[in-house]
Amino acid sequence: MAPDAQFARGAREAKATIATLLSRVHGPRRLLARMLLRRVRALAGAREAPKFHAVRVFAKGRAILAPVGVALATEGRVARADDIWFLTLPDARRALAGEDMRQLVAERRAEYRREERRRHVPRVLLSDGTDAEAAFTSPAADGAIRGTPASPGTARGVAHVMFSPAGARLEPGEVLVAPATDPGWTPLFLTASALVMEMGGMMSHGAVVAREYGIPAVVGVPDATKRIAMGERIMVDGSAGTVALEGREER
Repeated sequence: MAPDAQFARGAREAKATIATLLSRVHGPRRLLARMLLRRVRALAGAREAPKFHAVRVFAKGRAILAPVGVALATEGRVARADDIWFLTLPDARRALAGEDMRQLVAERRAEYRREERRRHVPRVLLSDGTDAEAAFTSPAADGAIRGTPASPGTARGVAHVMFSPAGARLEPGEVLVAPATDPGWTPLFLTASALVMEMGGMMSHGAVVAREYGIPAVVGVPDATKRIAMGERIMVDGSAGTVALEGREER
């Protein structure tokens, strides 16, 4: 469904829901309910304001620290200007005082690269280090992949496996398959028919946005980006928490 049609449908559903709720109350309570519902509809978007302003503060901080990285790289205290992002403020002060931080940055970059390759973060670990979800999750029927149901409904479409939203394009009706999502991925939800994520739970970013946009979602699917091929036709059941593989789309 096109984004404008999807939002129009959401507006109609919201209006109908408000009318239903108001029909259940009378007198002063009805007036109070109407006022509160209108206020919620008008101000709900403001919940993103704190995050928006926090990001602006971070941007200002980066603008201040970036020239410090250039200066440290010029003086040989770090190997590259962007090494500044791998130093704490006390580290940066020591570097400005003359300490060589190249080895420390190299170690932190190596750790960062290791974590970038991580595709699954266990939500619960047993005392022996076992992933509780992997140990107690029963396999789905018919060879389907099982995860955590995060947004109800079913959708069938072609899988589009992505690892970054930068410059990405999702065709209407495609199923977004990703390791995880954050606010930078949100525009892709406008055209996605469903969401499959390797990480996350019911309150993760992707799950919440999927429910807001009314698309099925299954999260916490181990190795989803490896087990689901680009262009493969899949069926996502966000109520049961399963993803059925139906083979590659014929083009």
